[in-house]
Amino acid sequence: MAAFLQDIYLWIKALHIIAVIAWMAGIMYLPRLFIYHHQAEKGGEAERHFVAMERRLLKGIMNPAIVIVWILGVLMLSADRSILSTGWFGVKLALVLAMSVVHGFYAAARRKFEAGERPHSQKFWRIMNEAPFLMLIVIVFLAILKPF
Repeated sequence: MAAFLQDIYLWIKALHIIAVIAWMAGIMYLPRLFIYHHQAEKGGEAERHFVAMERRLLKGIMNPAIVIVWILGVLMLSADRSILSTGWFGVKLALVLAMSVVHGFYAAARRKFEAGERPHSQKFWRIMNEAPFLMLIVIVFLAILKPF
Protein backbone atom coordinates (compact mmCIF):
# COMPACT_ATOMS: atom_id res chain seq x y z
CA MET A 1 0.00 0.00 0.00
CA ALA A 2 2.78 2.45 0.90
CA ALA A 3 4.37 2.00 -2.56
CA PHE A 4 1.06 2.81 -4.25
CA LEU A 5 0.63 5.86 -2.02
CA GLN A 6 4.15 7.01 -2.88
CA ASP A 7 3.28 6.75 -6.58
CA ILE A 8 0.29 9.08 -6.14
CA TYR A 9 1.76 11.15 -3.31
CA LEU A 10 1.78 14.43 -5.22
CA TRP A 11 -1.88 13.95 -6.20
CA ILE A 12 -2.77 13.31 -2.58
CA LYS A 13 -0.77 16.37 -1.52
CA ALA A 14 -2.45 18.60 -4.12
CA LEU A 15 -5.92 17.45 -3.04
CA HIS A 16 -4.90 17.94 0.60
CA ILE A 17 -3.92 21.56 -0.12
CA ILE A 18 -7.21 22.18 -1.95
CA ALA A 19 -9.14 20.79 1.03
CA VAL A 20 -7.09 22.93 3.43
CA ILE A 21 -7.93 26.03 1.39
CA ALA A 22 -11.65 25.22 1.50
CA TRP A 23 -11.49 24.51 5.24
CA MET A 24 -9.56 27.69 6.01
CA ALA A 25 -11.93 29.79 3.92
CA GLY A 26 -14.76 28.57 6.14
CA ILE A 27 -12.76 28.87 9.37
CA MET A 28 -12.08 32.51 8.55
CA TYR A 29 -15.53 33.37 7.21
CA LEU A 30 -17.78 31.77 9.85
CA PRO A 31 -16.76 34.16 12.68
CA ARG A 32 -17.40 37.06 10.31
CA LEU A 33 -20.94 35.71 9.83
CA PHE A 34 -21.25 35.49 13.63
CA ILE A 35 -20.33 39.18 13.87
CA TYR A 36 -23.04 40.09 11.36
CA HIS A 37 -25.44 37.75 13.14
CA HIS A 38 -24.80 39.63 16.39
CA GLN A 39 -25.86 42.83 14.65
CA ALA A 40 -29.09 41.34 13.27
CA GLU A 41 -32.41 41.85 15.01
CA LYS A 42 -33.39 38.80 17.09
CA GLY A 43 -36.09 36.82 15.33
CA GLY A 44 -35.85 38.95 12.22
CA GLU A 45 -35.36 38.06 8.58
CA ALA A 46 -31.63 38.85 8.70
CA GLU A 47 -31.16 36.48 11.62
CA ARG A 48 -32.88 33.67 9.71
CA HIS A 49 -30.67 34.42 6.74
CA PHE A 50 -27.48 34.25 8.84
CA VAL A 51 -28.59 31.01 10.48
CA ALA A 52 -29.04 29.45 7.03
CA MET A 53 -25.71 30.81 5.75
CA GLU A 54 -23.83 29.58 8.83
CA ARG A 55 -25.40 26.13 8.56
CA ARG A 56 -24.61 25.79 4.83
CA LEU A 57 -21.03 26.99 5.32
CA LEU A 58 -20.35 24.57 8.16
CA LYS A 59 -22.18 21.52 6.84
CA GLY A 60 -21.60 22.05 3.12
CA ILE A 61 -17.99 23.22 3.06
CA MET A 62 -16.19 23.14 6.39
CA ASN A 63 -17.22 19.69 7.65
CA PRO A 64 -16.48 17.86 4.38
CA ALA A 65 -13.21 19.78 4.02
CA ILE A 66 -11.91 18.90 7.50
CA VAL A 67 -12.69 15.22 6.91
CA ILE A 68 -10.84 15.28 3.59
CA VAL A 69 -7.91 17.18 5.13
CA TRP A 70 -7.48 14.54 7.84
CA ILE A 71 -7.95 11.54 5.52
CA LEU A 72 -5.44 12.85 2.98
CA GLY A 73 -3.03 13.85 5.76
CA VAL A 74 -3.10 10.33 7.15
CA LEU A 75 -2.56 8.93 3.64
CA MET A 76 0.49 11.19 3.19
CA LEU A 77 1.85 9.99 6.52
CA SER A 78 1.26 6.39 5.47
CA ALA A 79 3.32 7.04 2.34
CA ASP A 80 6.18 8.69 4.24
CA ARG A 81 6.35 7.75 7.92
CA SER A 82 9.75 9.41 8.36
CA ILE A 83 7.93 12.74 8.73
CA LEU A 84 6.71 11.59 12.14
CA SER A 85 10.23 11.81 13.57
CA THR A 86 10.77 15.44 12.62
CA GLY A 87 10.33 18.28 15.10
CA TRP A 88 8.55 20.60 12.69
CA PHE A 89 5.85 18.02 12.03
CA GLY A 90 5.04 17.67 15.74
CA VAL A 91 4.47 21.41 16.00
CA LYS A 92 2.44 21.44 12.77
CA LEU A 93 0.31 18.53 13.96
CA ALA A 94 -0.34 20.28 17.29
CA LEU A 95 -1.49 23.39 15.41
CA VAL A 96 -3.72 21.36 13.08
CA LEU A 97 -5.25 19.68 16.14
CA ALA A 98 -5.80 23.14 17.67
CA MET A 99 -7.43 24.30 14.42
CA SER A 100 -9.69 21.22 14.57
CA VAL A 101 -10.69 22.21 18.11
CA VAL A 102 -11.50 25.71 16.81
CA HIS A 103 -13.66 24.06 14.14
CA GLY A 104 -15.57 22.16 16.84
CA PHE A 105 -15.91 25.34 18.90
CA TYR A 106 -17.37 27.14 15.88
CA ALA A 107 -19.80 24.28 15.26
CA ALA A 108 -21.04 24.50 18.86
CA ALA A 109 -21.37 28.29 18.58
CA ARG A 110 -23.32 27.91 15.34
CA ARG A 111 -25.84 25.70 17.11
CA LYS A 112 -26.21 28.35 19.83
CA PHE A 113 -26.76 31.08 17.27
CA GLU A 114 -29.37 28.88 15.57
CA ALA A 115 -31.12 28.50 18.94
CA GLY A 116 -31.38 32.29 19.22
CA GLU A 117 -28.47 32.78 21.61
CA ARG A 118 -25.65 35.24 21.08
CA PRO A 119 -22.59 33.43 22.42
CA HIS A 120 -19.66 35.72 23.16
CA SER A 121 -19.28 39.32 22.03
CA GLN A 122 -18.69 40.83 18.63
CA LYS A 123 -15.17 41.72 19.81
CA PHE A 124 -14.54 38.07 20.70
CA TRP A 125 -15.62 36.97 17.20
CA ARG A 126 -13.41 39.64 15.63
CA ILE A 127 -10.42 38.16 17.45
CA MET A 128 -11.51 34.63 16.52
CA ASN A 129 -11.71 35.81 12.93
CA GLU A 130 -7.95 36.47 13.00
CA ALA A 131 -6.53 33.78 15.32
CA PRO A 132 -6.86 30.82 12.91
CA PHE A 133 -5.09 32.83 10.20
CA LEU A 134 -2.09 33.27 12.51
CA MET A 135 -2.02 29.51 13.12
CA LEU A 136 -2.29 28.92 9.37
CA ILE A 137 0.74 31.14 8.72
CA VAL A 138 2.86 29.08 11.13
CA ILE A 139 1.54 25.79 9.67
CA VAL A 140 2.42 26.85 6.12
CA PHE A 141 5.93 27.98 7.10
CA LEU A 142 6.52 24.72 8.97
CA ALA A 143 5.26 22.58 6.08
CA ILE A 144 7.30 24.42 3.46
CA LEU A 145 10.50 25.30 5.34
CA LYS A 146 10.69 22.22 7.63
CA PRO A 147 12.92 24.24 9.97
CA PHE A 148 13.78 21.55 12.54
